[in-house]
Amino acid sequence: MKKITFLMFGLIQTLVFSQTQDLTALATGDHVGMNALFDDKDNLYGYISLYSYGKSGDKTKKFEYVVLDKNLNPVANKEFEGDITAASYMGYVDFKGQIILKPSMIDYSLIKSREVFTPVSMIIDPKTNTITRKIYYDYLEDRSFKEINEPKSWKEQRKENREEKKEKGYNYISAVGEIKEGGYFVIEYKDYGKYVNNNSLMKFNENKKEVWKYQYNTNGDKKVFSTLSPLEKDDNYMYCIMKKVDDRKKTFSLLVLDMKTGKEVVSKPITGVSDKTIEYINTFVANYSPIDNDKTFDDKIVLTGRNYGIDDYDTGFARLMINKSDFTVSVKTLDYKPDFVPYLPKIDGHGFVESGYYLQTKDLYFMSDGSVGILTEKYKPAGQYNAPKTTDLVYVYTDKDFKIKDLKVFEKEKTKWSNNDYLFSQYLNGGKDVVFFYRDYQKDEVTRQKRWNLFINTIIDGKFKQETIPISEKDNYTVIPYVGKEGYILLREFNEKEKFNKIRLEKLNY
Repeated sequence: MKKITFLMFGLIQTLVFSQTQDLTALATGDHVGMNALFDDKDNLYGYISLYSYGKSGDKTKKFEYVVLDKNLNPVANKEFEGDITAASYMGYVDFKGQIILKPSMIDYSLIKSREVFTPVSMIIDPKTNTITRKIYYDYLEDRSFKEINEPKSWKEQRKENREEKKEKGYNYISAVGEIKEGGYFVIEYKDYGKYVNNNSLMKFNENKKEVWKYQYNTNGDKKVFSTLSPLEKDDNYMYCIMKKVDDRKKTFSLLVLDMKTGKEVVSKPITGVSDKTIEYINTFVANYSPIDNDKTFDDKIVLTGRNYGIDDYDTGFARLMINKSDFTVSVKTLDYKPDFVPYLPKIDGHGFVESGYYLQTKDLYFMSDGSVGILTEKYKPAGQYNAPKTTDLVYVYTDKDFKIKDLKVFEKEKTKWSNNDYLFSQYLNGGKDVVFFYRDYQKDEVTRQKRWNLFINTIIDGKFKQETIPISEKDNYTVIPYVGKEGYILLREFNEKEKFNKIRLEKLNY
């Protein structure tokens, strides 16, 4: 068995005990994935490991799941028939406490291209250890619900869309989603190709009877239209951003709907920043990957996005905060120049720091007082003859007014081609504090050999602390740190050639 050696390095780090699980011994199929499961309050529920046994029918493939608790003990497993186009699944826990297996990749290899379809999700009931196909509903233009039993092929869907567009001049689009308190939300609109209109947001009860209907963009066209972007909802209200466009003029407002009646409770303009800043405040994408950029507290909703200048270029960050008691909206900005200059004198107005490197956002952390942590990495894109590179991590911690409270630079070795030194983060102590992890390959001052170190960074009660753990790897084995229960880290060590694939929990002191 491969040993992972944790050494004392500066700060004393005690590993009290470890819990280990051999993923290859849990099932006989090919291991196709494992991920952590979180409940609807972002607490770690456990883990799920997936195995494939290959094609089992014309449109089916046999899989097996194994559910592990937070201590890596297997608590449930079962074989099931999934769709043949599912390569693997990612698991998550929904608001009902069910484990949903959502297809994570499409497998094109076992079916003809004209027959490819989107695989459906599966639902595990942890109480009974039963698994069923997720039931989907389609909302039709005649105001009826239709249960979708078998997904249509992509080719068939495209053909139906073309025929509908030819007949009506538009495609009727709808989507149905379940609500935690029971019932369904439905959105609908007519898509004419270059514009959409007749948008509606509707709420239905458990019996699929309409409770209320909110209509907007009724007569929208290419120049005059409106869009609605839901941000969050609770038992009483739904919080949205309404965008209205009249030719080239855009206006934005916070729109709050009553969850019981669908009526507008308040509509307040959002101003003070560029149109593009507000338009994209609810999304954050870096290096083609989405970053979770919002958090809801009992008294507020906080979002952090990019701040864009009048030329539509990124100039820093913007924080939008909604007070849930009186619906007031606060928008504040944090720009590379001048706000970062006292800490990074060479930075320019678009986040470039030196030698073609710029600050690429890696993660965002939100505290209950409205303060935000922003983790970035110095990144240099690939050139015609050069590989992409990363160097130091830069962590910015703001105060409740979104002003820089501190900025720390974590120096690390240059990494070429890959962009995965940053690992993951976890909220601690009920979401009040945070810990984030990154790794770095560094030269040993004595042996001059490179080995990688795990860096554990905590922000507890607003105070920053870093601990370092050197980790050794046996030749041809790979060690990947992953999220563990609070106070622990999970380490996965594997070697595909030797079919070695084990996970272990190690206790950390922070």
